[in-house]
Amino acid sequence: MKIVVMTCAAAAILAVVFAFRVIYRVKKQLAEMTEALSDVKKGNGNRRILAEEHELTAPLAYAMNDIIRSYEDSICACHRAEEMNRQLMTSLSHDARTPLTTLIGYLDAVHRGIVTGTEREKYMETARRKAYDLKEYIDELFDWFKLNSGEFAVTLSAADAGELTRIILADWIPVLETQGLDYGIDIPERPFPVMLDGECYRRILNNLVQNVIAHSGADRLELFMKEEKEKLVVCLSDNGNGMDSADVKHIFERLYKCDKGRSEKGSGLGLSIVQQLITKMNGSIEVESAPGKGSSFYISFPLSE
Repeated sequence: MKIVVMTCAAAAILAVVFAFRVIYRVKKQLAEMTEALSDVKKGNGNRRILAEEHELTAPLAYAMNDIIRSYEDSICACHRAEEMNRQLMTSLSHDARTPLTTLIGYLDAVHRGIVTGTEREKYMETARRKAYDLKEYIDELFDWFKLNSGEFAVTLSAADAGELTRIILADWIPVLETQGLDYGIDIPERPFPVMLDGECYRRILNNLVQNVIAHSGADRLELFMKEEKEKLVVCLSDNGNGMDSADVKHIFERLYKCDKGRSEKGSGLGLSIVQQLITKMNGSIEVESAPGKGSSFYISFPLSE
């Protein structure tokens, strides 16, 4: 009987000792967590709480580490957004001010009677074009803000992408001919049923064609359409200057301009808007390019039943 009592007493003592050790370890880890959270609060997002899987506080430690990691990711994203917004405002200030200053200069010359007759008409035409350039830039800027604030509504409906593409390109033919650009269009005589927002699709093609005219240095543009793996593929290519691999990696980023010397032409938002519109319509876009060999943009959309 004595042995049983002594055994039980020893077991109880061991249990108490173990419990005290566990409590001590838990208290120590809670203190470490408090210290870590205080450190994080001061701005150290790299702080982590260490715990082994078998420990009581392990689930709490791991959850807190996930929260800290998420917090740090959010802070980094916020800093990136702040920097990009700063760049955007700098770009806006420059890109809007330059054509506006030129526009005012031409209008002032006409208003003061510095130019007359034929020259006055030329000044007025230049001012008109500058005003349209400025409007186009502002429209693009507002589109970008709407897309990134979630206010841009996309309404998908069944459409024949082939017929819609023909209608859009028909408006560009006179422009291409005036600009001296040769062109080739290959759209098979068959339906391509796709769920699209017709106006968004128009803006995508318009933006890509305008990009070729304004920035590629090409003298030929080609567009073809085909079905591939239950998807519609639209390819728009040119034989212009092309881009190196460093530019291709960043081409869809906002404010990115391959031609760093470009000032008045292009906001650096156009291709970013194109990509976002395509994504909103469940599509994707890729680009292939090489210096001196032109560029090809491949747009893909799932075909409807």
